[in-house]
Amino acid sequence: MDNPGWRANRRAQKENEYYTAKKGHYGPVEEAGPIEESFIGGFYGHRPPPSPSSPVPPPIPPKDGLLYPVQPPSHAAHQPPIDGMPMPSTHNEAAHLQPPGPSQSAINQPAFPSHALHAITTEQLTHLTAVERSQMLRFMCGPLLKFDTIDSQRTWFGAALIVTADAGSIYEPHPKFSYEWDSDKLTPSTLREKPNGNNGAYSASVQSASSKSQNGNGHLSFDLGPHPADPHSTALPGSPMSTSVSASSMADTPGPNARREDSYGQDIWVYAGTGGTFTFWRFMIKIPLADHEMEVTYRINNGQAMNFYVPGRNQNMRWAAHSCNGFSSGINPDDFRGPGFQTGYDPLWVDLLSHHAETPFHALAGGGDQLYCDPLTREPELQGWVSKMKPEERKQYPLTDEIKACVDRFLFNHYCQAFRRGAFARANSSIPMLNMLDDHDLIDGFGSYPDDMQQAPVFRQWVLSFFTVNNLLKKYTALVLEATSFSYSSNVSSIDFPADVDGVSDAPGKHPYRSLVLGQVGPYIRLPSHSFLVNMGPQTAMLLLDCRAERRKDQVCSPFEYDKVFQQIRNLPPTVEHLTVMLGIPIAYPRMVFLESALESKLNPLVALGRSGSLGLSGFVNKFNAEAELLDDLNDHWTARTHKQERNWLIEQMQKIAAAQRLRITFVSGDVHCAAVGVLKTHKAGKKEPEVPIGLDHRYMLNVVTSAIVNTPPPGGVLTMVNSLATKTHKTLHHADTDEIMMPLFAKDTDGSSRRQKYVMGRRNWCSVNWDRNTGNMNYSLQIERQKGNGVTMAYPTFTPPPGWARA
Repeated sequence: MDNPGWRANRRAQKENEYYTAKKGHYGPVEEAGPIEESFIGGFYGHRPPPSPSSPVPPPIPPKDGLLYPVQPPSHAAHQPPIDGMPMPSTHNEAAHLQPPGPSQSAINQPAFPSHALHAITTEQLTHLTAVERSQMLRFMCGPLLKFDTIDSQRTWFGAALIVTADAGSIYEPHPKFSYEWDSDKLTPSTLREKPNGNNGAYSASVQSASSKSQNGNGHLSFDLGPHPADPHSTALPGSPMSTSVSASSMADTPGPNARREDSYGQDIWVYAGTGGTFTFWRFMIKIPLADHEMEVTYRINNGQAMNFYVPGRNQNMRWAAHSCNGFSSGINPDDFRGPGFQTGYDPLWVDLLSHHAETPFHALAGGGDQLYCDPLTREPELQGWVSKMKPEERKQYPLTDEIKACVDRFLFNHYCQAFRRGAFARANSSIPMLNMLDDHDLIDGFGSYPDDMQQAPVFRQWVLSFFTVNNLLKKYTALVLEATSFSYSSNVSSIDFPADVDGVSDAPGKHPYRSLVLGQVGPYIRLPSHSFLVNMGPQTAMLLLDCRAERRKDQVCSPFEYDKVFQQIRNLPPTVEHLTVMLGIPIAYPRMVFLESALESKLNPLVALGRSGSLGLSGFVNKFNAEAELLDDLNDHWTARTHKQERNWLIEQMQKIAAAQRLRITFVSGDVHCAAVGVLKTHKAGKKEPEVPIGLDHRYMLNVVTSAIVNTPPPGGVLTMVNSLATKTHKTLHHADTDEIMMPLFAKDTDGSSRRQKYVMGRRNWCSVNWDRNTGNMNYSLQIERQKGNGVTMAYPTFTPPPGWARA
């Protein structure tokens, strides 16, 4: 349950009021401008770091000012609030909430006059490096890295995406993604693993770097160098904070097996907005794996060098999981900003990146809510719709061209802002992503509303705009629902996607992404569900199950989608022992059926008062159909009354697959803003009956819940209630010889003190995952924030053993 609580809802109402300017005029909430730099990674060397007290950092300047002798216009320094929310520096809400300024569509125009490029003389060019003379791109977002899969020939497949503003960019020739690797070079983590490896040079470099760059929280930040889309970065090339202990720093001379490849950009989509046109560029990546882990260095248009890591051909990937990468309405991000951080978004991302700097992750798995699109309802063109108090009026509200353009504008700008922000931008450009969409990536509770609300014109336009514009931003970074060939017409809109991009066939050789599993056309989205089955190494694989595209109030996934996914699982190599299933919503978690029944009751007085707006209770109901605000969260859950039968069936099917294919299946989920571990295991009939050893129990499945890496935990009362409910052993699956319990993982708090609430931890977190080659165990370590905003976590580890039964 991801509702932030009553206090946050009240604050959100006040914020909405302050977004109204004089005479009821609204200014656009989301309007992103291009990143002001001449090439990727450009920063002024002489500019001081932004003030720690400033909630909005200054814009990024061009590289040393060399390509632009003129100064940018003064308005460039005034950026819109992050996620469209005011960010007061104190806790006095009403006194410090301010409405946004006038429309900032102008910042989408070129920040520098076009004649500035022609003002550079030949003499000036001779003083520039080849990198600084490379062709100009004006980045809106990216680079974003995607991991697709590893094939049977041990070749790594992936992609990268950038979004550029056409005004001021040079596309002749098309943008180029150059990447190189050297199979003769050993990475630091590989050297550490070698029993007799000579890693003295590595140890010395780590000690030297860490002695200069440890922040007040004890983190090593030397490897978190500047990123083009990160306005918070003050590390400069050559400074101690940008010193990297990468493999390339240990051996500068390329070996005889060093290789370089160039991937030219494919312009897959153009978004036309009020600020001009913006092009999405995809670069396909293919790397044959070596005997050991490799560092891959890449550049766009010969610009700033950046890197990521790929595993050895016989190595299983190390990866990190996260969810809920944003703040709910009414939450002040500054409340989660500790000393040394510019915003409350960054602390846990910096912690994850610090772990990555020490031992690199090969993949970054997003379990849903990679961003929050809730602020769309603050956009000016939607205020007529939002102001309607009766659900029937909202359902029948006419869809205008202005509303269509508004939704497109918001989603494009909002996705660009979110994916290029702070430490998250560093992560998504240095760790290839695998992501699965959930509701806040689109609409809070999407698929869990009644059919008539889902079919309402404005509601459907929200969905259509998402899949025409922002689907492309998500698409090429391993997110979901990425078909680009369908034609959809209805009484509200008509949209055609180019059929010559990828198509909608997942047959071998028919789609650029080998991990894609297409399902059935959804009831509201009108395109197939997109799940992914990814090879993560010889012994490990991951299924990212699409639980949104086909969702209805009485269905999560269709039988067709399940059949196709199960068939692909049966085709996994026989060496695979661990299958991780990514589900946005936990499947083994304390039930709240009693609360669901209470909120659905027509006799609930709070719902009636909320619909009428009486006593300030309008925040108790949602903005869509005026049902209780919490109800869509409860209807989303697998244990909701309308999904419970499907949930139990899915668990039984997974048990059958585990037994037949000798697979240890583990679920990883997000959504609930808590850390927890649910346990499914063989039923113990009596107290005197022995437990089936977990290594031999094909029904032994964990549900590791990691949520949220950014958002606030639930209120204390909710946490107390959920921990109390977690003590119950459920009998729902006794007919399938299965017990359900919660693991008491949190007996100790992050400060070492004892906890009474042992089952659910209400602190921000992420999860580190790796395969233990000595035991064959899959290790899941929940990294829990020690203190709010300090950017340091404490590990709460658990594991699943390899399957100890024979393959059927």
